[in-house]
Amino acid sequence: MEELESELPVVLDGQVPLGDLLSRVAQAIYAELSELAETLPNMSDAARKRTLADWVVKTKKQVVKLYAITKWARDADTVQKCMNITAFLMNQNQQFEDVMTGLTYAKEILDPARLRNHDLLTSLDVLTTGTYQRLPSDIKKYIIPNTPLTDAEVVSTLSDMEDAIRYRLRMSEIIPVEMSQHRIANGLVHFSVPKLFETAICLIGAEKNDGWFFVSVKFLITVGGDLTGMQEFPSEPTGVLRRHIADEADLRMARYLPLPDKPEFAPNPEDPPRPQLPEGTVDAPLVRLYNFLQMMSMSYQLEILCYQAQRMRSLGWAEFLKVEMRDGRKTLAVSYWMRPPQPGVPVLAPNRLKLPPHGGTLTISIVEKVDKRAAQSPIARMLAELQRKSKLGDMCPSDNVESLQFDTKWEPMKSVLAANIDAEEAMAAVKELVVESDNIDFESMLRKVIEVHTQAILRFYQVQLQRGPIRVFSPAGKVVLVSERGYHSLRVHLCADEVAIVSIDTRTGRLSIRDTGDLAAAGRGPRFSAISDKLNESPNMLFDALIRLRYNTITDIVEQKANYLGFQVFRHRNFPKEEIQKLGPAARGTMYIQLANFPTHYLVLVLTDEEFRYALISTKMLSDTMFGNMIMEDIGWLDVRRIRGDRGADVGMDEVGISSMSHEPLVLQKRNRDDIPSELSRSEDSFNLETQVLRELYAYCCARVAYTRVERQFKLRGIPYTHVNPTITFPLISELGHIQSSLARSVPALCVQSSDILSGAPAAEAAMPNIRVIPLNWWSDKKAQVVTCVKLKYVQQPVGKRAAAGSSSKNIIRPSKRIIYDAAEAVVSFLSEEVDTCVDEFLEEWARVSKMVVIAREVARMAKGKKWPDVRLLSFDLQTVEFAYASDYTVLITCTDQLSPTGGSFELRFSRCAPSPTLLQPSSLAPPQFRFPNHQLRTNPHEEAEPYLRHVLRHGPLASSLNRLVELLRGTLPIAVELEHMRANYRDVKQLPGRGRGQPRIAVRTGTSEPWVDTYVKGLGWWRVLYGDLRHALDFRLMTEQRIAILDSSHSLFGSSCSPTSSTSSDLHSLVPIPDFEALVIDAIKSVRLKDEHVRVACIDAGVICDSPFMSGVARALHERVLKKLQDR
Repeated sequence: MEELESELPVVLDGQVPLGDLLSRVAQAIYAELSELAETLPNMSDAARKRTLADWVVKTKKQVVKLYAITKWARDADTVQKCMNITAFLMNQNQQFEDVMTGLTYAKEILDPARLRNHDLLTSLDVLTTGTYQRLPSDIKKYIIPNTPLTDAEVVSTLSDMEDAIRYRLRMSEIIPVEMSQHRIANGLVHFSVPKLFETAICLIGAEKNDGWFFVSVKFLITVGGDLTGMQEFPSEPTGVLRRHIADEADLRMARYLPLPDKPEFAPNPEDPPRPQLPEGTVDAPLVRLYNFLQMMSMSYQLEILCYQAQRMRSLGWAEFLKVEMRDGRKTLAVSYWMRPPQPGVPVLAPNRLKLPPHGGTLTISIVEKVDKRAAQSPIARMLAELQRKSKLGDMCPSDNVESLQFDTKWEPMKSVLAANIDAEEAMAAVKELVVESDNIDFESMLRKVIEVHTQAILRFYQVQLQRGPIRVFSPAGKVVLVSERGYHSLRVHLCADEVAIVSIDTRTGRLSIRDTGDLAAAGRGPRFSAISDKLNESPNMLFDALIRLRYNTITDIVEQKANYLGFQVFRHRNFPKEEIQKLGPAARGTMYIQLANFPTHYLVLVLTDEEFRYALISTKMLSDTMFGNMIMEDIGWLDVRRIRGDRGADVGMDEVGISSMSHEPLVLQKRNRDDIPSELSRSEDSFNLETQVLRELYAYCCARVAYTRVERQFKLRGIPYTHVNPTITFPLISELGHIQSSLARSVPALCVQSSDILSGAPAAEAAMPNIRVIPLNWWSDKKAQVVTCVKLKYVQQPVGKRAAAGSSSKNIIRPSKRIIYDAAEAVVSFLSEEVDTCVDEFLEEWARVSKMVVIAREVARMAKGKKWPDVRLLSFDLQTVEFAYASDYTVLITCTDQLSPTGGSFELRFSRCAPSPTLLQPSSLAPPQFRFPNHQLRTNPHEEAEPYLRHVLRHGPLASSLNRLVELLRGTLPIAVELEHMRANYRDVKQLPGRGRGQPRIAVRTGTSEPWVDTYVKGLGWWRVLYGDLRHALDFRLMTEQRIAILDSSHSLFGSSCSPTSSTSSDLHSLVPIPDFEALVIDAIKSVRLKDEHVRVACIDAGVICDSPFMSGVARALHERVLKKLQDR
């Protein structure tokens, strides 16, 4: 079966070996990957990703197709066998058709054929001799082959030829010293020239005039780098190239050989005459062979270099690489970093530099060595001289050896990328560019040149940046030239951890600026691309571009951190140019962070060449401008080192970390304006702004604005203040401990004197001299507050149920949202929700609290000082004071509207408490412990007199006013109690509608319409009893020395018989004298003296005067008689 299959014809029509297909696909993928590795680093992040994605999709399709083909190839043998069988059958069918055609043709041509006459001579020769004797010899030679030589004859012939060659070479042939390495074998002489060629030639014959003929040549070269397409340059030429070399070599070696005596062809008369040897010269065919093959070998290498350069153009270098062959293809000139022409730009911009059309030129030429003797070694020269003398004698050779070499030159252009490099130094750095025959790689030569050129340009940039007009990049380590695996770049430290990489693309020669994290920071890609594009148009602006990039990077970092902290940040505000100049000539950029609680204030980060400068500004919008321009009213400079580093230092508050450069009187703070050092120490991390630092600066600015607003209120009131270190003053009370900040110790507190801020305020003497004002919550997102801490001169313990209900700890009470009292330290803290009105709120609260403190203190002293044992303090919580002024009669005092023009007012609430069986010690401030918890409280008769009693506290000092009030209450208590007793006797009397406070109460008996009696308050210490007919009344008046006057209301104490305007009812109904009032008074006095002979009572014209203890008996007796007298009428 296998024999039969071997007889089948093999058909490969339309088929390709699978191995070749796999090899080509793999080589294509590798070549594309190599190209991507060179081009991707210079693309932007988006272009890089898009290119990779396209390449992956395309390559995946090719691999999938190749995979499918590999699957199909499993049946290749079967398909091949079928195709072979088909071809066999088709051939068989074709043979049948040819036989039929042949038979048909024979039939057609044989019909007219006729036999010629018989050739008798030939027939006789064949019959007699058995052969044809008359056949021409040429036909015999052409058809009948010669008898082949035997192996022994061949070896003998070759040995004879080798002897002839050996004799020829040793005796007469001029052998170039370069071809001195030779060997004779197999009838040939093999010459070897290192790094050039190896050739084999042979003699035509052993005669003296027989010349040489060319047999073979091999170029001793090795191609390096990318081997794609190198099959077109085999080391042993074949085909047309070999034929051309062989013909040219034979022609050159036979130049002076004489023509044969009998030439095969007639000479052409148009051919030039054959050259003749001059006299005294000897033919040197081997010299001509060497010169020819030397040129061929070097030209072959030059063509390979040209092909490699063209191959690079096809791999993405086409627009940036120019390849030319000059001088009859003896010179290869390659220009790199070609710049496309700029159409339509006849005039350059002022700041644009005219750049050269390309970066440099690499030229490789085949030239003859200038000093031939220096090219040969002394031994070679001696051998050549001996050969010449021994073989030529006094004659000279027809040709001389040509010493050729590759001349490689690199010419960098001037001002490439605006860099004036030292060309000689750069070319010296390249050392020697040599075309190595054992490693022909044009790409490595070009990359070596570009690498040196790139390094020289970047070194020039490094020096330029370090010596720039602004010493930003001057410190060591700021600009570093980095070389890694032949890749050079400048690492420019911008700020903090940000580094910009400045590199030059090997292929395009374009400047590229990228971030170290370019793959991760995709958002920065477009910015760096735009900067790189502008920089390639004007490379001389590299320093300015890096400075701008540095400021933009710093700004981005600050903006990112500010946004992370939730701050409102702006890069620009609508300030006129002259306003921005207020930030100083060193400002290169600004960042504005708006304070959330104070929208008109900004924390400004001023970017200078070396560091940040921090300023706090207050702004104002100009309403009369079209675009709402803003101006800077105040500028305060912050010293972050003191804010963060000297928190615990005991420094003066004028140096606490802020200074002003405003030309106007600075409202921001009260401190030295010239406290800005002229030269600050610089550090490498000056722009490494930590998030915590930014947060603290923001909080500090909020604190400063809050303090400024407080200070403004002090200034408007003319109150002097000072700054004190918050760590050396008394601490905040524990109630405010949860709203403290670690930065608060860096912010000075405000201290005012109580004599200044409380000047004219009530109870100013109750406060210690120093009052501290501290804004709070400026470090948080909450609304800023202000706490004012006042230390009292004496400790007044709160008492009562209200104090216990507001107590948050053992010694802390909070009677209201705005007041916190530390009884242990005697510190009262006033909390204000509004910074702009904190002083007003403090004064109002202080007026209220101080009055309550004074009242509580005076009440506590009365029991002992006034010897009123029944006066005792029941409740005190800084907002209210409740005390018993006699027995179980109590009054609750509060004050309101303390900052009103009228001086505020007091409210009095009278009540009754459970009676105490035993009085407490006078010095005790605690409320009494009642033994009768179920005792029913009664009303306090002083309640009706509250509108008149409240005004007593508003006249004169509060302590004396309070004493007068208590005396008045105690003095009028018998009157009020007695009148309440009178009213209690008529509980069954129904009230008529229409009665109001201060108006008489009209009463009737149950079941009747006859009015009888009512009582009401007429004035301060003045009560009136109005009888049923509304025309008669009794007045009860408190007099000095605890005396009480009971008078007929129709008589006036000031000389008038009646009072025309006592009340609304008196205005409508004039009072008339009580009938027989004098007799009634005398009768009442007699009845009282019958009961007590020691009663102090005196009768007057219009009534009676008695001491307070005896008022009750006198009043009852007189009232009963007056009432009876009026009823009897």
